[in-house]
Amino acid sequence: MDRSNKEIKPGCCFPVRLDRSMRRSFKFSRSSSSDKLIKGSPKTGDTPKSCSGAPVKSPGLVACFGELLIDFVPTVSGVSLAEAPGFKKAPGGAPANVAVGIARLGGSSAFIGKVGQDEFGYMLSNILKENNVDNSGMRFDSHARTALAFVTLRADGEREFMFFRNPSADMLLTEAELDKDLIRKSCIFHYGSISLIEEPCRSTHLAALKVAKEAGCILSYDPNLRLPLWPSAEAARQGIMSIWDQADVIKISEEEITFLTGGDDAYDDNVVFKKLYHPNLKLLLVTEGPEGCRYYTKEFHGRVHGVKVQAVDTTGAGDAFVGGLLNSLATDPDLYKDEKKLQEALLFANGCGAITVTEKGAIPALPTKEAVFKILDAATA
Repeated sequence: MDRSNKEIKPGCCFPVRLDRSMRRSFKFSRSSSSDKLIKGSPKTGDTPKSCSGAPVKSPGLVACFGELLIDFVPTVSGVSLAEAPGFKKAPGGAPANVAVGIARLGGSSAFIGKVGQDEFGYMLSNILKENNVDNSGMRFDSHARTALAFVTLRADGEREFMFFRNPSADMLLTEAELDKDLIRKSCIFHYGSISLIEEPCRSTHLAALKVAKEAGCILSYDPNLRLPLWPSAEAARQGIMSIWDQADVIKISEEEITFLTGGDDAYDDNVVFKKLYHPNLKLLLVTEGPEGCRYYTKEFHGRVHGVKVQAVDTTGAGDAFVGGLLNSLATDPDLYKDEKKLQEALLFANGCGAITVTEKGAIPALPTKEAVFKILDAATA
């Protein structure tokens, strides 16, 4: 069935096929996160060390690297940015969304990135702390502002973005400011592609990847394509693919498949396996919005349906999905080897994404574990 030209409308539903027994099989960690708040000059939090001086692994800790910014969301839905009568500020940035998503589910997460030494930057740092995310890897720049993004869901269902980062503080994180010990004690290192666009952040990103790989972290990659931020479409394609073969887990959307493959059918399994599945990859996930997601491993592949909701704002839905999946993977790193366990984890992740689209903004809409179980239970009633 060719669905490449399917129409997606705002307020669409997430169909679901559920087994009530799935709810009982989930396992979650409740590791506590650092409650240190960095204010003013950056300072790395204390990291436990072994007798040899190496950082001690923190069970279940997911370190998220990249951008943290302010999303401005229109107060009225279904309008363009130009038509919006006003905006509501909401904390955002894909890696930060994932970090908060994990912590809100009861998991352990940390954020590594840079914001401006301004009111927005301090506000974002406080929000991470309030959500039990370890913010000891945050840095503050006195010469650049915290990034801003205006985002809306138009009447045709498409999102529209406008970014203010010329440059913003997140682009200026240097390797010298990188909290490498925080990466080394993590079990999963999660990142996107926006941090690859400009120097010095690109080199810092590559250095962080090297540290994570040497430390034995699971490398989780969500390209999170934002074409307006790249110099050109080709630069975006090359930049995203430049680190593709390093990841253990990759999450992409249907649109990103079409973009990265130069227009190939996003629903063709052969396209996914031949052009996107690299030899060292453990798990490739394709999110399909209201349809749920597909999964690909070396041993099997399949589909998990979504959860029925009334969508208000799709911002952060993919990040909520990633947070839900990584929270499960942090407690069971081998779940991708067991198809039933993987399906259960992905159903839970779909529930996370579904709840997030029912409210405006990303971080404010991220669900608790109890809220996800509730919506899954309702779907089986």
